[in-house]
Amino acid sequence: MTVSLDSYYFFNTVVESGSLTAAAAKLNLPKSKLSRRLAQLEKQLETQLLIRTTRRQQLTESGLLLYQSSKAHLEALVAMEDLISTVNAVPKGKLNILLPLEFFNQVIGSLITEFAFQYPDIEINCQHYSSQYPEFDYQHDVVFVLHEEELPSSHWIGRTLLSFPQSIYAPTDSDLTSLVEPVDLANTISVVANNDEQWCFRDDTQQLIIQTKAGMVLSSPEMRIEACQRGIGLVKLPDYIAQKNDKIKALDLSQPVVAQQLTLLYQSRNIPVKTRFFLDYFQNKIGCLS
Repeated sequence: MTVSLDSYYFFNTVVESGSLTAAAAKLNLPKSKLSRRLAQLEKQLETQLLIRTTRRQQLTESGLLLYQSSKAHLEALVAMEDLISTVNAVPKGKLNILLPLEFFNQVIGSLITEFAFQYPDIEINCQHYSSQYPEFDYQHDVVFVLHEEELPSSHWIGRTLLSFPQSIYAPTDSDLTSLVEPVDLANTISVVANNDEQWCFRDDTQQLIIQTKAGMVLSSPEMRIEACQRGIGLVKLPDYIAQKNDKIKALDLSQPVVAQQLTLLYQSRNIPVKTRFFLDYFQNKIGCLS
């Protein structure tokens, strides 16, 4: 059995585009022809790859395995073509970036704008997410994640860039600023980003995890600061967000809060030219965030 590279490419495009209609438009093919090619691929492999309904499509177990196995090889071929064709050319194409909500928005905005001026043939599409972890769909080229624990297992490639110290903050004029032991925070009302938020403390000998007593859930750091200022409860924040605010004060605790990590994710080690240029650019500018 011989399956053409085009068939694998068509299949991956359908997966990453989210629908046959979108993939057909991207490939400049009739939808009917693309559907026949997918059916032919499934017949050759003797397995169903996609479950398609009128509203959505979903990968089968075999489809996911094929996508993950073939993606790196297809991208390697594309990367080789890019290297050959762009030796004396500028990178181009759409670059899809996913960022946490309210993460250095002004600085990131300036960096991305400067990048766009340097590489005008790259079309920037930047979106934000407010949940603890983003949904890793196939349409994003670069995803920035802020986290304290290990990231969930996935096929994405991760590059940890920076650590951001964090503290627990209370209103400046509150008696809560005298708290010293992390265990005392368990029964204190807090303003959290999600209902499952835990506060993790670590020193040289031990780690302590405190389950918060949520009085309010706000995904936006700026909104949590406002709630803290008004005395709703304690809040955990990266110091770069809160340290210039004179209405809230960091608690001087006996154990430090675990630092927040910034990890940059991309889909394959065979990085397209446009993505590689952005990664190199951002790596050189990372000092702006520290």
